[in-house]
Amino acid sequence: MSKPQSCFGYPLSIFFIVINEFCERFSYYGMKALLILYFTQFIRWDDNLSIAIYHSFVALCYLTPILGALIADSWLGKFKTIVSLSIVYTIGQAVTAVSSINDLSDFDHDGAPNNIAVHVALSMIGLALIALGTGGIKPCVSAFGGDQFEKGQEKQRNRFFSIFYLAINAGSLLSTIITPILRVQECGIHSKQACYPLAFGVPAALMAVALIVFVLGSRMYKKVQPQGNIMEKVVKCIGFAIKNRFRHRSKEFPKREHWLDWAKEKYDERLLSQIKMVTRVMFLYIPLPMFWALFDQQGSRWTLQATSMNGKIGHIEIQPDQMQTVNAILIVIMVPIVDAVVYPLIAKCGFNFTSLKKMTVGMFLASMAFVAAAIVQVKIDKTLPVFPKGNEVQIKVLNIGNDNMTIYFPEETVHLVQMSQTNIFRTFDVDKLTSINISSAGSAVTPVTHNFEEGHRHTLLVWDPNHYQVVKDGLNQKPEKGQNGIRFVNAFGERFNATMDGKVYEYVTSHNASKYQFFPSGIKNITLSFSEIPGNCNNTFTSNLSFGSAYTYVIIKKGDGCPELKEFEDISPNSVSMALQIPQYFLITCGEVVFSVTGLEFSYSQAPSNMKSVLQAGWQLTVAVGNIIVLIVAGAGQFSEQWAEYTLFASLLLVVCIIFAIMARFYTYINPAEVEAQFDDNEEKKKPENLYTTLDPISQTQM
Repeated sequence: MSKPQSCFGYPLSIFFIVINEFCERFSYYGMKALLILYFTQFIRWDDNLSIAIYHSFVALCYLTPILGALIADSWLGKFKTIVSLSIVYTIGQAVTAVSSINDLSDFDHDGAPNNIAVHVALSMIGLALIALGTGGIKPCVSAFGGDQFEKGQEKQRNRFFSIFYLAINAGSLLSTIITPILRVQECGIHSKQACYPLAFGVPAALMAVALIVFVLGSRMYKKVQPQGNIMEKVVKCIGFAIKNRFRHRSKEFPKREHWLDWAKEKYDERLLSQIKMVTRVMFLYIPLPMFWALFDQQGSRWTLQATSMNGKIGHIEIQPDQMQTVNAILIVIMVPIVDAVVYPLIAKCGFNFTSLKKMTVGMFLASMAFVAAAIVQVKIDKTLPVFPKGNEVQIKVLNIGNDNMTIYFPEETVHLVQMSQTNIFRTFDVDKLTSINISSAGSAVTPVTHNFEEGHRHTLLVWDPNHYQVVKDGLNQKPEKGQNGIRFVNAFGERFNATMDGKVYEYVTSHNASKYQFFPSGIKNITLSFSEIPGNCNNTFTSNLSFGSAYTYVIIKKGDGCPELKEFEDISPNSVSMALQIPQYFLITCGEVVFSVTGLEFSYSQAPSNMKSVLQAGWQLTVAVGNIIVLIVAGAGQFSEQWAEYTLFASLLLVVCIIFAIMARFYTYINPAEVEAQFDDNEEKKKPENLYTTLDPISQTQM
């Protein structure tokens, strides 16, 4: 066999593997960053259903590694498994991108899909293929990279894993910055929409690049043939032990020291000892899913929380799904700081900071992160407008005329100058709203006769003492997902059409209001269309929208006959800065560093040499179960206040943290290599030639 090509002392093949991993992680995290907003804003699912589907997908991504390991070890080998499932993965990304094309079912070209079921079906097929692909290759790529090194290259192998981890974080960081930027662009054939096809299409293209790069290195790879799956042996041994114990459950059979000892009739002592080591660690895994239940909500609940916040930080405008980059940035910063500074300082203080103690601290920090999230949520809730409840109604007056007006409410009188509005919505009990009257200087009082619909906001448009119009607003909550509600009021006289950011308001009649339409943040162009206006008139305006606001744009006629736009605020923009989420991201990232990185190291150190993959699969399984916990809570909880759900998760993890600390207190660390060395020595002694040489000379003479 020819010597593998090398570069700087490393096998040349690993550079293809590192590039492949970078592209694959870019593809996965870029797609995942968009997912929750795709569900809520494009497919229009509510928050709870969106969160349930999101976490179902993540759970599936961490269940399929078991399948990938079985296929690689028992059938195809790592190389063919990676190639085969990468093809599935690429197809899944492409199908997901296609599912987000609005024009696919927008037959009437009104900007909304006519058959949302087509988009849902395609997205679910795409996500299922992605889960199979990303999960299936997850246990194979890093191990395949490790296979490329020869004996004596242990140092290079260790550095490879560091570079590999850096590639993962670099791909994650770049994708969670870039894909949200692509999402807020506008694209479409017949109507302009948020550009989900481009935002999903770029990750799909990167996955295709990952596959091509990996295949290009094919001739350089060292390909180890499948040797059979140890996981299958472990499962069969455990199954036999349980079955055998059940058969011998009567008291006439003596108890055995360990429940796995009931498999001694079929399996050798070495295998049983190795499985005992694995089960002891697996027992410690039982509380761990609760950590992942909180950790993976960065991409769901925390992203939705960011939609009710203001993304302007200084001169930078951040999209809600970009806040996840804080975790990736902090990981790159915190891992070397914790390893090179924090841990050595703790050791110098004489504190024995064991792996399990580190993991306990990580769980506590994650719990505190959700306490911080709850505090931020309370601050957000304080800024939310009050809407009418029960038999209440709310009324705002907007004077769109040229006279000063006086409005007489029960027990209150309001004076409005021309082209102005009341600064708040006034709340009334519909049964006690006996009368509303309008007047101006030198005119008679005009009563407002209207049956106000309880539980709704209304705008009273007035333009002279004898003319008014009552408009039901149709907004009973702050615009969702950071969108902005915009409506037009015609004080121009002649009916007009308005086009804003590709959406059309048709036939806004004189002294009337359109319905609200909703837009993301950013600068929007507005074009007004009239049947007759002077040729020198400007009919194009711009508006800079923030997050979570609602405005009424009143179109008036200036003295020269040209239109002018006046802006009135109905709901104030989000005022709580997304920067307030940084502390919770900092806490959960610190928790991840001391929990996740340490947990992988602990699992590796406590596993027998031939069962490290079993424990890695078990570790991935804890992530899947954690996401299932979120599904259960999201489905059963139905909290009226979001801060209460955050507090519940923080409390649950704190309780689990205490339980884990107690379990860790009774765990005894072992060195699997020493245990296996003892078995090697015993087997060596049992060989006939070794047994003969160990007999003393007298015994040999007597024989």
